[in-house]
Amino acid sequence: MYAVIETGGKQYRVQQGDVILVEKIDAEEGANISFDKVLLISKEGNVVVGKPYVDGAKVDGVVLEQGKGKKIIVFKYKPKKNYRKKQGHRQPYTKVKIENIVG
Repeated sequence: MYAVIETGGKQYRVQQGDVILVEKIDAEEGANISFDKVLLISKEGNVVVGKPYVDGAKVDGVVLEQGKGKKIIVFKYKPKKNYRKKQGHRQPYTKVKIENIVG
C-alpha cells in the first residue's frame, strides 16, 4: 500500500515505514503529524485518485529530526565593475517517518 501526499509545494510517494525529508514543518522532534492532502492511494492494485484530494484519507507520521541541508554557495559578480557578492545557504528540512496510511 502506498500513497502520494502533498506538503511544502512538493509531492511525495510514501509507504508505511518510509523516512522522508520534507520542507520545514513547525513541530518538535517526536511530535505526531498528519498529512491531509492525499492525492492518490493504491492498495492491492486498487488505485483511488482524488479530485484533487482523496476524501477521508490521511497519512500519519512522526517527526524524527529538524535539520539543515548541505550548504550551497551563491556567487554574484559583474565583470569589470569590481562587484562580487558571496553567500551561503542551507535549506531547512524536517525528517518524517511514515507510521500509517488511512484511507
